[in-house]
Amino acid sequence: MLTLGRHLTSGRGLGGRRAVATVVSGLQTSKMLRERLKREVEDLRAAKVVPGLMVLQVGNREDSNLYISSKLKAAAEVGIEAWHVRLPDTVTQDELLRTVASVNADPAVHGLIVQLPLDCVEPVDVEKVTDAVSPLKDVDGLTCVNAGKLSRGDLSRCFVPCTPNGCMELIARTGVSVAGKHAVVIGRSKIVGAPMRDLLLWNHATVTTCHSKTPDLPRQVGMADILVVGAGRAEMVRGDWLKEGSVVIDCGINYVLDESKPSGKRVVGDVHYASAYQRAGFITPVPGGVGPMTVAMLMQNTVLSARRELAAGR
Repeated sequence: MLTLGRHLTSGRGLGGRRAVATVVSGLQTSKMLRERLKREVEDLRAAKVVPGLMVLQVGNREDSNLYISSKLKAAAEVGIEAWHVRLPDTVTQDELLRTVASVNADPAVHGLIVQLPLDCVEPVDVEKVTDAVSPLKDVDGLTCVNAGKLSRGDLSRCFVPCTPNGCMELIARTGVSVAGKHAVVIGRSKIVGAPMRDLLLWNHATVTTCHSKTPDLPRQVGMADILVVGAGRAEMVRGDWLKEGSVVIDCGINYVLDESKPSGKRVVGDVHYASAYQRAGFITPVPGGVGPMTVAMLMQNTVLSARRELAAGR
């Protein structure tokens, strides 16, 4: 769902004025998605299937605790049974792998996420741990199996990582078709950038991936009909880089100093919002854009896992 329609400001366009961006609200879109998921969970429960989500945490990082709290709250809201297991920071890799294997074997659990980063005293191979999650329960979409299926376009038989999946939902809400468009993705992380590229590609966009070694980044951005930014650099993308009327999806979460705030800081994205708002056709805010969608898509993947189990008769 979008916020209020496009507004007019001085500049190019009808009568010397042009429209500024329509804001694409992740808060509103995620609310609609959760309402739909609640109905789906009711149907599953009627069929004697109760979707279950396990969050496995190592240590006690404050930021992880906040993220987990939001996931548990969202699960309760839609009717998913959710559990939170916190292991001590002294846990060994073998102990952690045994815990993952135990959850993999639990038929009540349809989705297992290992909360990252791991807050471990002992050395742990994070890739080995995340890849130990059963691909059938990998609702974060981080295992090699699910990443491989996504990369080859096997979208119906994998779990898509939650943030890119949420970005695609927000793009869909704009009414702009991805097919045939030139999409630019800034960032190539395994959680956001790389799967975002794959999703756009298999939805028939022509995709350019940009990163820290990309020369003349403003020129690349200026060719984008659809721009997705997950660079991790506060307000890096400026409004005058953008192609006029483009769709801008900002995945960034950065904290900058702001003495006017009680905390002394505020949250900004990877896109300079004030200038981009004047040039884009659609834009996601930070906060309130991609963030709420990430949690909602985690719930969607958990429900999808339960539906697949029911269909398979497991």
